Amino acid sequence: MNVIKSICFSLLLGLFFSLSGVAQNSASFTAKKGTLTDDQLKRWSHLDLVKDSIPGMSVDRVYAELLKNKKSKKVIVGIVDSGVDVDHEDLKSVIWTNPKEIAGNGIDDDKNGYIDDIHGWNFLGDSGKENLEMTRILKKADDGSEAYKGAKAEYDKMLEENMQGKQQVDFIFKANQTIKDFLKKDNYTLEEVKAIVSTDPNITKSKQVMTSIITQTGPDFNDALNDYKDQVYDMINFNLNKDFDGRKVLGDNADDLTVKSYGNNTVYGPDKKDALHGTHVAGIIAQMRNNNIGGDGIADNVAIMAVRAVPNGDEYDKDIALAIRYAVDNGAKVINGSFGKNYSPNKQWVYDAIKYAESKDVLFVHAAGNDAKDIDVENNFPNDSDDKKTEFADNVITVGALNYEFGEAIVAPFSNYGKMNVDVFAPGMQIYASTPNNTYRYEQGTSMASPNVAGVAALVRSYYPNLTAKQVKYIILNSGTSIPNEVIVGGNPSDKRKLDAISKTGKIVNAYNAMAMAEQMSKKIKPKKVKG
Repeated sequence: MNVIKSICFSLLLGLFFSLSGVAQNSASFTAKKGTLTDDQLKRWSHLDLVKDSIPGMSVDRVYAELLKNKKSKKVIVGIVDSGVDVDHEDLKSVIWTNPKEIAGNGIDDDKNGYIDDIHGWNFLGDSGKENLEMTRILKKADDGSEAYKGAKAEYDKMLEENMQGKQQVDFIFKANQTIKDFLKKDNYTLEEVKAIVSTDPNITKSKQVMTSIITQTGPDFNDALNDYKDQVYDMINFNLNKDFDGRKVLGDNADDLTVKSYGNNTVYGPDKKDALHGTHVAGIIAQMRNNNIGGDGIADNVAIMAVRAVPNGDEYDKDIALAIRYAVDNGAKVINGSFGKNYSPNKQWVYDAIKYAESKDVLFVHAAGNDAKDIDVENNFPNDSDDKKTEFADNVITVGALNYEFGEAIVAPFSNYGKMNVDVFAPGMQIYASTPNNTYRYEQGTSMASPNVAGVAALVRSYYPNLTAKQVKYIILNSGTSIPNEVIVGGNPSDKRKLDAISKTGKIVNAYNAMAMAEQMSKKIKPKKVKG
C-alpha cells in the first residue's frame, strides 16, 4: 500500500473522532528553541544537528566541506513507486533515459521484453485503484488458515473504522459548507471563523468544528480535508471493496510470474496526479540543487529510473518482484521502495528479486511502515528476514522515520520500529519536495525517510563507485549519529525507550559521517589488476 496513506488516515481520524466526541554523542546536542522558520522546515533534513540543533542528515555540510573539486560518477536510482512525473521542472534533467531504446518506434529495441521503455516501465498500465491484500485474501474461499482468520479480523476492524470515518468526514464537510454559505466565500481564514456571531445552533456548532479543524491542520485545511475524504472513500469503494477488481483493467494474472511483458511505458500512469507519491520520493533524492525552485535533492549526479508498481491500495507481489528485477537489469545501483503491506501471498517472488539484486551489487532501501508497530513481532512486507531473525540478504536497509524536533519526540509518532528489523532512522516528518505538474508540497511518512537514505546511498556510490552495495550499507548503518537518550515510541508518551532498543543501530543517518567513512574505506580498497 502507498504507505503515506495510512499516516494521513490515522492522524486525521484521531482528530476527527475527538471533534465528535563516526558517531557523535547526542548528550552534547540541544533541541532548537522555538519553531522552525519556513526555510528551515523546507530543508530541515539537510541541516546539521550540531550546527543547527535540528536532527537532519548534514547534507549541506557534505557539499560545503567534503565535495569541493571531487569528481563523481552518475548513479541510476530505481524508484519503485506510484509513478514519477518525468516532465517536472525540477526533475526532468535527472530522469534516466534508456540508451538502448529508440523512442516512439513501437519496437523493443533492447529486446528486454518492454517496448519503448524510455524512462522506465509502468507495470500497472492504466489501472491505479486496488484492493488491500487482506481484501484479496478474503475474496478467496475460507481455507481455515491463520492467515485467513487474521485477514478477516483486520478487515472487519478496518471496515468499521472507515465507515465511522465516512460519517465523520461527511459531518465535517457539512460544517465546512455551512461556514462557506454563511461567509459567502469558499476560502476563509481562522480569524473569519472566530469572528462569526450567530444565535443559529447549526452555525455555532459548525464554527466550533471548523475552528478546531483549522487550528489543527493550518490554513490549507481544505486540501487536508479533501485528501482525507479521498482516502476514506477510496478505502471503502476500492481498497476494502470485495466486488472491485482493479487488475481487470490491466488484463494480467497476478498469480502467474511467467508472463512479464504487461503494462506500458507511461511511467506516471494514466493521470499525473496519481504519481504524487513517487514524484515526491524522486524529488527527495534528486531534485536539482541550488536552482532556486522547489527543494534540493540529496544526490547531485544521479538518474531517476521510474518503475510504476504501487497502486492506490496494496501492491501485488508479482509487480514488485518484476519491478525490482527491471531496475537491476537496466543498471540501477540503488532502488528505493517506499511501500509495504501486512500480507504477502507470493513473498518468495519478492525475496528472490531482492537476492537477485544482491547478486548484481544493488542496494535496496525500504520504508519500515507507518503503523506505529514493532515489526520484530508483526508482519511488514517486503523484508529481508522471513523469520524476523535471520537475514537472507545483505543489501537491504529498512528505515524508520524521524521528527524534526530533537529530544524525546525525535521519532515520528507513526513510525514502525524493531530492534532486529529496523536498521536506522532518517527524516520523515514534513518533508518538502516535488509533486506532479510542477508543484511542491510537504509529505510525511517512512515513505519519505526511505528516499532520504536512498539519496545518501546514491551520493556515496556516486563519489566512491569502487564500494559495493554491502559496504555502502555498512557505512550508512555504522556512520550515523547515536542517540542514547530515551525516545517516545509509537507516539505513546508512556512508552519511552532508547533508540538502540527499537532499531538495530540506535542511530540516525548522517550523510557527512557516511561520506567521511566512505573516503577512508575507499582508500583501503586495492584497485583490481588489469590483465594484458
